[in-house]
Amino acid sequence: MKENPSKASIDDVASLAGVSTATVSRTFSKPEMVSSKTRQRVQKAADQLGFYVSRTAAVLKSGRTHRIAFLFGGAEIDWFTAKIIEGLNAALRDAGYDLVVYPLGRSETPKDFIGNTPLRGNADALIVSSLLVEREQCEHLNKAGLPIVGINSASPGMNASVAIDDTRATATALRYLTDLGHTDICYVYEHFHSDHLFSSYERINTFREFFDLNPHINGRLIHLTPGTDSRGDVIGSMLAMDPRPTALLFHQDSLAIPFFFTMQQTGLSIPQDISVMGFDDSEFSDAVGLTTTRQEPAAMARLAARKTIALIEKGAVDDPYETAETQLVIRNSVIRHAE
Repeated sequence: MKENPSKASIDDVASLAGVSTATVSRTFSKPEMVSSKTRQRVQKAADQLGFYVSRTAAVLKSGRTHRIAFLFGGAEIDWFTAKIIEGLNAALRDAGYDLVVYPLGRSETPKDFIGNTPLRGNADALIVSSLLVEREQCEHLNKAGLPIVGINSASPGMNASVAIDDTRATATALRYLTDLGHTDICYVYEHFHSDHLFSSYERINTFREFFDLNPHINGRLIHLTPGTDSRGDVIGSMLAMDPRPTALLFHQDSLAIPFFFTMQQTGLSIPQDISVMGFDDSEFSDAVGLTTTRQEPAAMARLAARKTIALIEKGAVDDPYETAETQLVIRNSVIRHAE
């Protein structure tokens, strides 16, 4: 640790805060080992004296950058990713780590990123959200001394992960719809022209398998091309189907919510004319009354961050692979289908 010699010393901070110099050192190098009350007292004394710790000195001493790389697919930060970043920052900041965000372009793959980005010496670990990573790439990072942790990404070879069970959550949603008498259901998802393999695609596979096992129920897929103009086309196709679907299950809430307004413009009423269900329980879902499946990305991110810190500082973590719970949230966009 190196203090600014032109101002206060670590001894000055310890004296003003009424703690030992070792406590001051731990406050800045390993804050998780110091109580919140003591950290605040030390930080207040440091601020009053103009004392700060050189990151460069800390890196040289510990061999760590105190930076965590975060990789996600897509150029835009949607609700889910924003919540992930919120949760990661909350946990990492308290432990003295910074988060470096890396969006993955459409033409890139995790393999491209891991192969072309010099993470060693620039980050202490990699956290990946929702993308599938090849075992070979996980092993490549591990050989460089970098753990890799997944959020909704339980790829083989990852050192730890926190992920929902997409298969179970989708099957629960389908059973809910069929128990209400819906036997003609369409699954609506957005088709991306990219090389990304998203873990949430397991929902689509589950949808297909569900109807293979239940041939008396009619299940069809509708894929959207990114852009608002496709909504009218999908509604037109849906109305032309014979038999017409009685329920739409959307891949995510952000796709379902705009349809509330588009359907109203075409004279359709939700849920009287068609039931609509989403996935996420994201922003505005409650406002429009969307029945959906809730997941908690911020909570998952905080847990993933704690696992990442344990892997960096201890080399191991208790219960490395955890399944996060989902919850069926029933509102008023789904009703029983009348024969």
